[in-house]
Formats: sequence, structure tokens, C-alpha cells
Amino acid sequence: AAPPGAVSFGVKHTEGVSVEVARRGQEEVESALDSGTRWPLDEGMVLRFSMSQASTELNDNKVTVSFYAEGGQPINQTGVFLTGIGISLDVDADQDGAVEKNSPNKASWTWGPNGHGAILLVSCDKESP
Repeated sequence: AAPPGAVSFGVKHTEGVSVEVARRGQEEVESALDSGTRWPLDEGMVLRFSMSQASTELNDNKVTVSFYAEGGQPINQTGVFLTGIGISLDVDADQDGAVEKNSPNKASWTWGPNGHGAILLVSCDKESP
């Protein structure tokens, strides 16, 4: 997706996003913390975006990639808006009718009328070809 004539790129991102720069097939990964860092534009370069918490509103985080020509002249830039979505499986672990995030009974399960804990039944069958 780099424009013609681009030989390097730089990455800027909002605080809620982590960006890593890696070369395809290599385990070494660089964190894109310093917005002044530029990387050579190689075919095997990969950017990985991640967020560690859910967004407070739609499109509240952004990653911008700037492309540079030989000599450091800016050519173009592109951006991606991100929305982090939090997913949590919470249950009524003590069977009192209330779903609580911090119930101590989520870590164990006891059978019987005075028992506690949750049973999760998952349908893993193939319902359509």
C-alpha cells in the first residue's frame, strides 16, 4: 500500500494503542514508541496493532503511517481508526440472581443444592454445512 518512491515509513499512534514493527519470518519485534523512528520499507515488514482496554467511544484511537522518499522527504500518509471492544463472560456464580464480575465463587464449583459456580455448556456441533 506504500506510494511509489517511498523508501521508509514512520508510525504515530494514540496512547491507547500499542504498535509493533516486525520483519516477516523473524522473531525480533520493535515497539513503535518513538514517533520519530523510521523503518526501511521492505516487502517483509509487518505492523501489529493491539489495544489493552476497551474504547470509551467509537473510533477513539488511531494509527497513522507516514511514507518518506529518499532523503527523508514526506510523500504521503495513511491512517486507521480503531475501536477496542471489551468482551467478558460473567456468570451468576453463587446462584443468587446477580451477575458479578468479582464473585469469589467463579474460581471453583461445588455440586448440590447449596453449591456454587457456573457450568458453561458450549454447542460445538456443525449445524449447517
